[in-house]
Amino acid sequence: MFKLSVCVLTHNSERLLADVLQALLPVADECIIVDSGSSDNTLNICRQFGIEAIYHPFSMHGQQMNVAISRARHDWVLCLDSDEILDAATCDYILRLKQGDAPDADCAWRLTRQWYVLGEAVRTLYPVSSPDFPARLFNRHCAHFNDRPVDDEVVGFRRSHIIPGAVRHDTFYSLHEMFNKLNAYTTRLVTYKTIRPSLSRGAFSAIGSFFKWYLFSGAFRQGRVGAATGLYATLYSFLKYYKAWHARRR
Repeated sequence: MFKLSVCVLTHNSERLLADVLQALLPVADECIIVDSGSSDNTLNICRQFGIEAIYHPFSMHGQQMNVAISRARHDWVLCLDSDEILDAATCDYILRLKQGDAPDADCAWRLTRQWYVLGEAVRTLYPVSSPDFPARLFNRHCAHFNDRPVDDEVVGFRRSHIIPGAVRHDTFYSLHEMFNKLNAYTTRLVTYKTIRPSLSRGAFSAIGSFFKWYLFSGAFRQGRVGAATGLYATLYSFLKYYKAWHARRR
């Protein structure tokens, strides 16, 4: 039997945080919440569950997760964002896993994560398909999050297994949030990664993304939600090149 520290990142997360914590606490021997400066009811919700959040200014997602991991008392950690809700099958599997002997330190477990946009399940959301399978349960002395500016991931483990069940990743609950994150993600990508500045490349990339992520993926069948995900992919593909071009001109 081994103990598990659960690590959660928050920032103005009042919309889903109670549901996230209610699902997590049965599998957690310790719950660590790292908050990057919430101004809503997030911190009060944490206190209602007996948790005092740790403040740390946000730089990149992977770095913020590593801060949370560094505060863990136990070797094994489960890392989640505040818009990811475990279902009963996932929790039951983790509880059974904890009852056994401690696994090899170089082993990790992947969640089965189903993406939701505007309240509906989607098959794709640039640049991933749904479900995807991020590694989120691992030994913190062996694995950690890398420093990629976007789409970071856990590295350092040698073997992995998929946890059955489903994790509801309830992202982009409004168009306002979608476009805010689109702007933030593309700015961060251009800031920390070398992108070839080219308007023509941006235009061709946007056209290709429209066909791939809206038409060929079948997103057009989902009406307004499919249109939103198709537009997100198209704009993301164009903006990363446009912002690189604009930065070079400045």
